[in-house]
Amino acid sequence: MLTTIRSGLASATAELTLVVAAFIYAATPAAADNARWGAGYFPNVMLTTQDGEQVRFYDDLVKGKIVAINLIYTTCKYACPLETARLTQVAKLLGERMGRDIFFYSISIDPDHDTPQVLKAYAQKYQVGPGWTFLTGKKSEIETISKKLGLYSEPDPSNPDGHTPMLLVGNEETGQWMRNSAMDNPKFLSRTIGDWLNSWQTAKKATKSYSDIPAFTFDRGEYTFRNHCAACHTIGRGDHFGPDLAGVTTRRDRDWLKRFILDPEDVRAAGDPIALALRAKYQQVVMPSLDLSAGDATVLVDYMERQSRAVGETPGSAASANNGGTIAASPTSAVNLKPMLDAYLRIQRGLHVDSLEGVAADARAIAAEAAKLGAGGAPIQTQAGDLETAGTLAAARAAFGRVGDAIIRYAKEAGVTFDADIKVAYCPMVNKQWMQKGDVVQNPFYGKSMSDCGRIVPATATEQK
Repeated sequence: MLTTIRSGLASATAELTLVVAAFIYAATPAAADNARWGAGYFPNVMLTTQDGEQVRFYDDLVKGKIVAINLIYTTCKYACPLETARLTQVAKLLGERMGRDIFFYSISIDPDHDTPQVLKAYAQKYQVGPGWTFLTGKKSEIETISKKLGLYSEPDPSNPDGHTPMLLVGNEETGQWMRNSAMDNPKFLSRTIGDWLNSWQTAKKATKSYSDIPAFTFDRGEYTFRNHCAACHTIGRGDHFGPDLAGVTTRRDRDWLKRFILDPEDVRAAGDPIALALRAKYQQVVMPSLDLSAGDATVLVDYMERQSRAVGETPGSAASANNGGTIAASPTSAVNLKPMLDAYLRIQRGLHVDSLEGVAADARAIAAEAAKLGAGGAPIQTQAGDLETAGTLAAARAAFGRVGDAIIRYAKEAGVTFDADIKVAYCPMVNKQWMQKGDVVQNPFYGKSMSDCGRIVPATATEQK
């Protein structure tokens, strides 16, 4: 009997212990199972940034952060230029989160050549903004990092690129990691980095049912352009890293375009004058080899021709915000834009000091003046309407940029001369232009945080590309 009681007590005690343990476990906040991917896994080697700053890979770059890491080298003529251009699109989509809770790291696999100075120049060519760091260091330690990250590629004599364009994205705090192609769709990559890596807590849009998705019509030309060309070119929206391609099929022979698309390096090596002129003009980003087929080249040329007809523009008539496009002068113009410009400049000065005071009233004044211009002023009027209803600095700055582009486009097409004291300024960090008075840069897009970011550009007619 006593044995039975003791056995029952032991059993009850064991059950109580399990219940208490389960309660304690359930009551403890769930921590990320990231021990495997924390300090014990990542190398903590010393690297050097493009600004010459010494940093530890784990302690300073990865620990507690959402990151995207890729390998590049600045003399690459194949994947790296497109890879970097594609990531600039991703960074733009992530917006203000770059440098706040999301960080990009591009590590050179050619540290002998890629000094901090070389990397800084490379970053500037691609208009890299806050939150994206380029790094170099000891070759052996960079190789260790690349192997640990799963980004290492064995040397392959048949692959002139020298590495695979992969992107590792992860959240060190939660232990979530995945590897993607750095050439992937920028919207997909931004969604993965910005939303998936913290369990969709910051998702801007709710997920939808598959039944709500519209029917998909596949256009091979559009698909090929978006995946291989759109990171560097537009069709009818001005220069980007490369020239605007609107009307390119009327300026270039179709066979030449196909040859250049298939092997730009071979065309340049042959001394082709057009290819060499493009390299001289856009030396910051040389057209890379895209590894496309002859069929791809044909559909690309056909697509560019169709889109050029659709936009009905050539680069000279598109808004050239991407390269600080300037204003054509005409001393005989009878159009008076001064009232509109006065209102525009008041808004510019206000945004420069982070103020929305008077923006709505001045936007209405711009719209009223645009209405007097007839059909040609309709784009200005539309954008001014958006500016009038903007309730935040971010929304006002975005709408202000579009208003300025519309005014400058109208001025070019109408041949309007602005007063000599009105300058056009351009900021490569936000890839936008604006008008202001005076030669001291007054950036309306960054305001007080970086009020002098940008440069004054010459007010000359935009050259045909």
